[in-house]
Amino acid sequence: MRLLRQPVLASCLLAGLSVAPAGAAWAAQDSGAATSRALGHIARFPAEAMHGANQTYDVRDVTVDRDGTEHVRFDRRYNGLRVIGGDLVVHGNAGGGFRGVSRTLQHPVNVNARAAVNAMKAVSAALSGRSGYASVGTPESVVYARSSSPELAYDVALNGTKADGTPSELHVIVSGLTGRVLDSWDDVETARSGGSGSTTTSSVKVAVAGGGTGYFNGPLALTTDQWTTTTTSNGVTTVSKTWYLRDPSRGNQYTINMANRTSGGSVFASTTNGNNWGSGSLANAETVGVDAQYGTAVTWDYYLQVHGRSGIANDGKGAYNRVHYGSRYNNAFWTNSCFCMTYGDGDGTTFNPFDSLDVAGHEMSHGVTSRTANLAYSGESGGLNEATSDIFGTAVEFHANNAFDPGDFYIGEELYRSGNSALRSMIQPSTDGYSADCWYAGVGSLDVHYSSGVANHFYYLASQGSGSSVTCKAGDTRIATGGPAVTGVGRQVVEKIWYRALTVYMTSSTNYAGARAATLSAATDLYGASSAEYAAVAAAWSAVNVN
Repeated sequence: MRLLRQPVLASCLLAGLSVAPAGAAWAAQDSGAATSRALGHIARFPAEAMHGANQTYDVRDVTVDRDGTEHVRFDRRYNGLRVIGGDLVVHGNAGGGFRGVSRTLQHPVNVNARAAVNAMKAVSAALSGRSGYASVGTPESVVYARSSSPELAYDVALNGTKADGTPSELHVIVSGLTGRVLDSWDDVETARSGGSGSTTTSSVKVAVAGGGTGYFNGPLALTTDQWTTTTTSNGVTTVSKTWYLRDPSRGNQYTINMANRTSGGSVFASTTNGNNWGSGSLANAETVGVDAQYGTAVTWDYYLQVHGRSGIANDGKGAYNRVHYGSRYNNAFWTNSCFCMTYGDGDGTTFNPFDSLDVAGHEMSHGVTSRTANLAYSGESGGLNEATSDIFGTAVEFHANNAFDPGDFYIGEELYRSGNSALRSMIQPSTDGYSADCWYAGVGSLDVHYSSGVANHFYYLASQGSGSSVTCKAGDTRIATGGPAVTGVGRQVVEKIWYRALTVYMTSSTNYAGARAATLSAATDLYGASSAEYAAVAAAWSAVNVN
């Protein structure tokens, strides 16, 4: 399999942008006009957009800053075919001014109209060497443009189950010219690298304040659904109440009990607990549900209060949780197809349940990425995808300010029953024996959970500083001293820079060099090109060998 390692972020607006205040927002009524202006810019500046004949564009997202700067994200089509790696963001303003384009496409799209390999052969190539998978539907003809030159290809969707029980929704990209596998990624994104008479009835649903006790997070306040049912039969009226682990105040986010199955399940409901869920003990099935529901609420609050984002998809609708998935399942994952988080109970020996606070924030942030830059889950963009979830999972943990799980720069430290380990460290990622502290030429070939170390380390250094000199040796992942120290500018600053970079400048194939350019553009927008924040971003990227 050939993985694309070094897509490039092309941008013609690294200088000359006005400084916008933190916390950009847009009005829905402005989106249509902004889209029309952006399409006009593509037509007038085809070289910047890499626009050509037979190309059309589907709008995916519109962001309008408070100063009127517009950022319209498009997915590209060529002769009606999706162009994988052809997405772009057009930057302009309400007055019609053009400010540039962010894209990863480097070569014009001009491919053969007919494939030399048929769909059946593409399925055979996609299945070759992969046991336990079955093809799902007819392969989709696409243009694959994450490689050096766009080419006609097939997107073959495969469903299966990995050895550890994780479901897999694998996309395998097969060349329509040679039948060679060009790329693959999984849409399941994981936390780690594996009566008689007359009767009338009426129900009233309201949001009510409840409570619960989680395994990780202790006693908690929860907002839930209360259904009050009034039944009158033969002149006798009875009233009953049922509570559901669903939050109407946050887009109806809810939690399902899978009861150790891998399909089905139902929303946690009770007529007897008085809207007080869980006990803190894993013997009570509600306990894990409390942690998951709380993590979902805190993540919603973080994105809304810090970034002005209403829900994971920014549409005011909540995602949902599935807990008690499978038997002794040691992982958690996000699935775009259901727009949901799924958590295993752990094996009870090495691992606790997988719905700790930072993991909840991590999984939901995969959803944010899918609705914005949509960073492809392979190569360096896959590492940036994972790092984005680690960065915002960490941010959620700090934002919650929960004494039972205080904020730190470790991912999944609550998952280990020993209490002295973590899935990943941002302080020095390589301490796990697999992750990269620094960029090197082959980092994109690592598992995405390990190549994420470069951006995780950047985030720690930019926010906290190095405390001493730090540089990376060329060609490996270790740390060496001798370079300039990095002065941190605080977590909240770096998180706002990363969020703006993700939602405005990064595209699906952004690599580490592109991430540096995107975050510097974001720092310029928010704080100015001569600011300490800009300098910290530049220094932290240099410290991890991204120059």
